[in-house]
Amino acid sequence: MIKVLHNNSCSKSRAILEHLDENNVQFEIVDFIKNPLSKMELKTVLKKLNCAPSEIVRKNDQEFIDLNLDLETITNDELVDVLYNHPNLIQRPILIKGKIAMIGRPIENVKFFIGK
Repeated sequence: MIKVLHNNSCSKSRAILEHLDENNVQFEIVDFIKNPLSKMELKTVLKKLNCAPSEIVRKNDQEFIDLNLDLETITNDELVDVLYNHPNLIQRPILIKGKIAMIGRPIENVKFFIGK
């Protein structure tokens, strides 16, 4: 089963859910806006994505711009704190299958991911 970290206000996230449903892929939705991830869960997701926190930040989001963060100087732990307190800044959707995860874009990558 695939776990989908989902933000319902995101059209790409909704489109991935539709794609999974149309292809009869079993999935569990985790609305991380209504039910925020703990800091430990965020770190686990990052490990499964095999990336640094800066790689899942929505850098063009107005909330990020307003926070005036410098990704060159902020530590990973500090950035996890920011993502914990501002979950809207997390790229979405994120698909998790076992010990691996991916950001659900582009759709071609999702098709490959669910096929494995």
